[in-house]
Amino acid sequence: MLDSLTSTRVLGPSDLGAVTRVVDREPLIDVFVGSRVHGSGMVPTKLGGELWGYFIDHQLVAVCYAGANLVPVGADPVAARTFADVALHRGRRCSSLVGQADAVMSMWDLLQPEWGPARDVRSSQPVMAITEEAAVEPDPAVRRVRPDEVEVLHPAAVAMFTEEVGISPNGSDGGAYYRARLSELVRAGRAFARFEDGEVVFKAEIGAVTPKACQVQGVWVRPDRRGHGLSVGGMAAVVSHALREIAPAVSLYVNEYNHAALGAYRKVGFTEVGRFATVML
Repeated sequence: MLDSLTSTRVLGPSDLGAVTRVVDREPLIDVFVGSRVHGSGMVPTKLGGELWGYFIDHQLVAVCYAGANLVPVGADPVAARTFADVALHRGRRCSSLVGQADAVMSMWDLLQPEWGPARDVRSSQPVMAITEEAAVEPDPAVRRVRPDEVEVLHPAAVAMFTEEVGISPNGSDGGAYYRARLSELVRAGRAFARFEDGEVVFKAEIGAVTPKACQVQGVWVRPDRRGHGLSVGGMAAVVSHALREIAPAVSLYVNEYNHAALGAYRKVGFTEVGRFATVML
């Protein structure tokens, strides 16, 4: 019996059909790469990075997005190791690896000797999703952030990012890119918050959207208001808006050790659909 023929190459617009089939296999999990593919049509200037394809007998079976993050999709251990070899050959251009846990950790095993040590390795992050209205009442005070409220939202967004990632998003550019991205989400109607006395006490954004799902990011409650149930009602409101106006399913991923967040999401009605891992470089 002949061995299967495998190959890897950078993908382009002519591969759109095959790529779409890969990223849509698990639409509640692979939302980020799916959003890049659906939103760009695989046009390189719109993709925001490269997409590498792993082929078996000329059939595309897995892809890896290579931009600010390195994100494998549909990669078994062999494909994951192949993507890691490509990344080593091209040199490190990303700030993190993120995606389905088995693939990310397989990649990191090969990348760590050259790219390590990591700032943080989060090897088990539940991916959760909901496709029906929340099991609890939405907080009626949670609403879309208006474009003229970006300056009020921005400090909360910086606080969330710094707490979650361990570094400030106000890097060498003074935070210009981060502010621009936040403004983009606000203009798109994908940033939600509860305001009290002119300050944000709860916020969340829809960071990625495909025809089949959207992904929540940046969930944050002001420290002095934690433990008061704001995240439960707030997330129920975000789910309500998202299911009605953005996509037929809502997903997110969360650190396994964040028991408070896991409990809140479960109360809203989210259930686990997979596991991610994140390696921060």
